[in-house]
Amino acid sequence: MESYAQGESTPPLLEETIGANLERVAAAHGGREALVEVATGRRWTYAELDADVDRLARGLLAAGVAKGDRVGIWAPNCAEWTLVQYATAKAGAILVNVNPAYRTHELAYALQQSGTSLLVSAESFKTSDYRAMVEEVRSSGDALPLERVVYLGTDEWTTLVSGGDDLPETALPDRMSTLEPGDPINIQYTSGTTGYPKGATLSHRNILNNGYLTTELIDLTEQDRLAIPVPFYHCFGMVMGNLGCTSHGACMVIPGPGFDPTVTLRTVQDERCTAVYGVPTMFIAMQSHPDFGSYDLSTLRTGIMAGSICPVEVMKRCVEDMHMAEVAIAYGMTETSPVSCQTRTDDDLERRTATIGRVHPHVEVKVVDPASGGTAPRGETGELCTRGYSVMLGYWQEPEKTADAIDEDGWMHTGDLAVMREDGYTNIVGRIKDMVIRGGENVYPREIEEFLYGHPDVEDVQVIGVPDQRYGEELCAWVKMRAGAEPLDADAVRAFCEGRLSHYKIPRYVMVVEEFPMTVTGKIRKVQMREESAARLGLA
Repeated sequence: MESYAQGESTPPLLEETIGANLERVAAAHGGREALVEVATGRRWTYAELDADVDRLARGLLAAGVAKGDRVGIWAPNCAEWTLVQYATAKAGAILVNVNPAYRTHELAYALQQSGTSLLVSAESFKTSDYRAMVEEVRSSGDALPLERVVYLGTDEWTTLVSGGDDLPETALPDRMSTLEPGDPINIQYTSGTTGYPKGATLSHRNILNNGYLTTELIDLTEQDRLAIPVPFYHCFGMVMGNLGCTSHGACMVIPGPGFDPTVTLRTVQDERCTAVYGVPTMFIAMQSHPDFGSYDLSTLRTGIMAGSICPVEVMKRCVEDMHMAEVAIAYGMTETSPVSCQTRTDDDLERRTATIGRVHPHVEVKVVDPASGGTAPRGETGELCTRGYSVMLGYWQEPEKTADAIDEDGWMHTGDLAVMREDGYTNIVGRIKDMVIRGGENVYPREIEEFLYGHPDVEDVQVIGVPDQRYGEELCAWVKMRAGAEPLDADAVRAFCEGRLSHYKIPRYVMVVEEFPMTVTGKIRKVQMREESAARLGLA
């Protein structure tokens, strides 16, 4: 049997724009709570949210923002981020998500490459002085397309919001009537591990439906309250979080500007949240919190864990200790809006801990032999490809890179190594780039990581390949210890593996670390780990 699967055709796709969808849901659930910002205590009903979105959208029109213009947002999670997301969609502008961790070089590239003319920015976040960085970029002499910067919490923001108050009543409906579901609405820069990031360009149809279908599969309704500690600038926050909620009339709860385990646990308790999102490192941080047992998480029912592979033990604790009996694993990438595979709420624990689920509605997936391009038999490793409504329009103004990623038949090549089981459920075994070839043997770090999670003193672990003169590559494990545990050395790790893993899968090197280098979205930067390991071990 071939490694190919096609998703259900129900529920039907939403053939409307993001703005039209918000108006329809607000009309049906106007009095229900739509948005809560815990840090400031501000709250919006759906009627209030839609009205504030309209006012900001009119402000954008008055500021001269035309359909298709790029409007950037550079800020941590806050209510204004959400308002800008929906206001740009109603105005037909293309929202450019700027990573809060960017420095001047990356900021300049994103603004230049996207052609951003208006930037909405926070003044600062953590150690980043955004205002100073924007001024540095603007005064660098490079010809930026940027015409106006509006800082949140200042008179500039108030002026932008109120700028459209004198426009005719018909101005915004007239603009919305020109918009189509297939129009580009969002540029998200993928955190490339090499070279400049690429701007995945997504439409109303892409992200509205992906948010809607992802949350359909966890049975989200207008009764639900979702804690969203994952970043808005990434698909997890703005699509699976915000659009997942607004397409169902559910409530978006923003615990804080960035992830904090204490704040997130307290938010779930105090706001009586029924769902929470996170990458595995976030769930590990919450479950390892010294006061974890003192928080009342009994209102939780579901949530989604995504962003990187989920350790079995962490998933079990979500179900048993966090009351998330219906938690789902979701898999995807920015270029596919993002989700293309997900577990279902009635899946048994094995499927929800050992796989990334099965194909999403209205999507096709297949596993292909990277060498021949032919569809692999079920049970064999190959590259995961996906096709359907969710595949991006392309990389912004980069047709050659788009053609490298999306083939002539519309299949998006993910670069992930996967195995499709006989039951159609799929497992990711690594990145094509992460696969270690040791003495001719293909080694998938994921398998060794799962095994080492079983060590009682190990809190988290990542395995990479490092250069080796004899075997080409050798394995190196980065290990994060549990609180109070004695650090492990290579001998102790080898002793734990001996007789239980094939000799060529046993790490030769072990490095005990406090943390792993990561992108802001919680993806481990294995390229950086390889470089650091080779340098520290004298293998470069």
